[in-house]
Amino acid sequence: MASVFARIISGEIPSYKVAEDDNYYAFLDINPLQKGHTLVIPKNETDYIFDLSDEKLAGMMIFAKKVAKAIGKTIPCLRVGIAVLGLDVPHAHIHLVPLHSGDDLNFCNPKKHFSAEEMQGCAEAIAANL
Repeated sequence: MASVFARIISGEIPSYKVAEDDNYYAFLDINPLQKGHTLVIPKNETDYIFDLSDEKLAGMMIFAKKVAKAIGKTIPCLRVGIAVLGLDVPHAHIHLVPLHSGDDLNFCNPKKHFSAEEMQGCAEAIAANL
């Protein structure tokens, strides 16, 4: 059965797309730690990030870097943090989270809630800064 992320890539499940190329897809997390919290995934469904080929992993990091720079231009923050957990969805993914302090990357924190309009506007603003 395809993961929720594979279903997002195929368009079966809608997402707030930030960026896409032939190999990777970036979209806003629907349970964000902060405004602009973005997920970067490979289009090829692979459960564990370190099972990706060296080439795909390097490409994913370069793609994530571009997205992180766009987040930093869009969302006022000190830095854009990165986390790889990979426990919730069996599809390799990177979290990019705007940070004001180290506590902002704590996944035990309550998740933020934004309207669909806010989410769409945020995704479009980040995409415009790519």
